[in-house]
Amino acid sequence: MARPPRVPVWLPLDQPVTYFVTLGIAGRRRVLDNAAAWNACRHTLARLDRWQTLACTLMPDHAHFLVGPIRDRDAPLGQWMKWFKRWFCHVHPHDWEWQEGGFDRLLRGSESAEEKWRYIRENPVRADLVQHWEAWPYSFGFGRDNSPPTRL
Repeated sequence: MARPPRVPVWLPLDQPVTYFVTLGIAGRRRVLDNAAAWNACRHTLARLDRWQTLACTLMPDHAHFLVGPIRDRDAPLGQWMKWFKRWFCHVHPHDWEWQEGGFDRLLRGSESAEEKWRYIRENPVRADLVQHWEAWPYSFGFGRDNSPPTRL
């Protein structure tokens, strides 16, 4: 079955293009909550230099991101997903697989990146992995004052 065509970005030109992305592990295997995977993730995100990563949290069986293209507002998000997975696997060889594709949502005017960051950062707390989001070592994002992070 063919995938439906991607809806074009119809945001005002003064609004940045930001996607909330979730990538899962096939079979929901718990393989991402470790230092080696976190280092591979950070290395891979730095290599994706046409995209800015505003936030990222690795959970044991999935990963959340807030990303946006730096220059080309219409840059295909599917390419970001493909290259993230490919380069991650190159840096961090493993015996598991990513799920095909991923979940993504283009943030619109009524949604803010800060709201999605709050959702992402609280994920380890909701999963009973830590008591407070700041204790989760596999995450980065907006500062306490909700200012955007510096680029990796």
